[in-house]
Amino acid sequence: MTKLLVTYLRPYARQVALVIGLLTVQAIANLYLPNLNADIINDGVVKGDIGYIVRTGGLMLLVTLLLALCSVVATFFGARTAMAFGRDVRGAVFRKVTDFSQVETNLFGSPSLITRNTNDVTQVQMVIVMALNVMILAPIMCVGGIIMALREDVPLSSLLVVIIPLMFLVIGTLATRAMPLFRAMQVKIDRINQLMRENLSGIRVIRAFVRTEHEEQRFDVGNADLTDTSLRVNRLFALMIPALFAILNLSTVAILWFGGLRIDSGAMPIGNLLAFLQYVMQILFAVMMATIMFIMVPRAIASAERIAKVLETEVSLTDPEAPADVSTARGLVEFRDLEFRYPGAEEPVLRGITFTASPGQTTAIVGSTGSGKSTLINLLPRFYDATEGGVLIDGVDVRDMRQEDLWALIGLIPQQAYLFGGTVASNLRYGNEQATDDDLWHALGIAQAQGFVSEMQGGLEAPIDQGGTNVSGGQRQRLAIARALVKRPQVLVFDDSFSALDFKTDSLLRAALREDTADATVIIVAQRVGTIMHADQIVVLEAGEIAGVGTHAELMERCETYREIVYSQLSAEEAA
Repeated sequence: MTKLLVTYLRPYARQVALVIGLLTVQAIANLYLPNLNADIINDGVVKGDIGYIVRTGGLMLLVTLLLALCSVVATFFGARTAMAFGRDVRGAVFRKVTDFSQVETNLFGSPSLITRNTNDVTQVQMVIVMALNVMILAPIMCVGGIIMALREDVPLSSLLVVIIPLMFLVIGTLATRAMPLFRAMQVKIDRINQLMRENLSGIRVIRAFVRTEHEEQRFDVGNADLTDTSLRVNRLFALMIPALFAILNLSTVAILWFGGLRIDSGAMPIGNLLAFLQYVMQILFAVMMATIMFIMVPRAIASAERIAKVLETEVSLTDPEAPADVSTARGLVEFRDLEFRYPGAEEPVLRGITFTASPGQTTAIVGSTGSGKSTLINLLPRFYDATEGGVLIDGVDVRDMRQEDLWALIGLIPQQAYLFGGTVASNLRYGNEQATDDDLWHALGIAQAQGFVSEMQGGLEAPIDQGGTNVSGGQRQRLAIARALVKRPQVLVFDDSFSALDFKTDSLLRAALREDTADATVIIVAQRVGTIMHADQIVVLEAGEIAGVGTHAELMERCETYREIVYSQLSAEEAA
């Protein structure tokens, strides 16, 4: 936590110094007031000097106004610094996560990353707010109070040797027991987040299989688990406040008892006793303010550790120190003796993959479920890196390119088409902000989406909900295809992007696509044989290996795996 605070509070060192200065002045003013009060009681009242009382009382009012002003300004700048810290940390976590490869994303999990960037940052931010208003003031008040109490009466101050260690013992014991519980709470918040995301994302499946009650029970179990841990923590701290107040009240009784004896013997004026009592109250209230911090600090430490783990994670996919220049790349894609295995896997999912996809040609990749088609495609934009061999574009290994340069060459339409909240136009311009309306309509025409977009209220400015939930699956896929076409990349990759289209729309789209992408390298991953029959080159995958490469006619002659796929979907006449 210390490293996190030092790193992200350093830009606000001046504001922190100002807050410390203001709180120091506030503490001195607080410590000065009992002394003035004692002077009035010991001198003004005894002598009956009304003028002295008025002058000293006026000084007390001025000190009180200074105290209030310092408190307001310190609170303002403390809150401002804490909010800025939260903003910077959230930004840093977000930027770090955007650099993660799929390996790191899978390591943490989406629900946990969301919790770390929201709830965890908030926990640390709240502690900073309290620290810049309480934690700095409390030790100054405590140390200053001890010094002032010793000035009033040294023998009576010996009570503090018992009172203060006793309070810290209570606080330390409870905080030590609470720390592991706070860590567990953050993990259980991750679980609640995960369950909620699953239910929102899979609501149709849940209802279709009549599993609503089952999912409610799953959530109730996770919710009850979090509640149980929270109650255990709260029970610990429920003991803390009564224990501290008991110490506070017993201390007051002891001070009045022993102070009364000293006044009776003439060793101590009554004003000094009242001042001493005020100083002891300030000391104990400072300790109690610190106690409030101790309630929050263990959880903030647990949250800071989780945030730091994200920020300190080494990204497995990084840009090379001397990236290759790909500004003149044409889009010749080559998979060269490629092998890939997922982290921790014993066996590779792809092995010995070698083929070339040339500009101006359509290369199709087919295979049964689990044959490695999508995994192979994910290696092209470096969502993962090959464990052996490599993927090359125009003879340059993708690992030797800047990732942004690589992504600029590729237009990827994934299996699950995702649209962002906004409008049709904002989604289509996602890869090319300079595209004109004519460019958008042209891309929509190729993607066979011009008809339904023109019928939408607002046309290009028609609203799109997050995830594209206000359009059908087929419309979503066509808009995703149009978005990739607007980008005008050298390499177009369709990862089973025609699955939601009917045969007629599929055929029209492919015909229009062939004319518009004559100079681009087109790679199509498909389950539907009709989509890829007319491809210039078809690569057949089986169990992570290439079973055959060629045209439809060539593969029908010599590739048994391809024939099985074709005959499972088409009759002999249709296949011919």
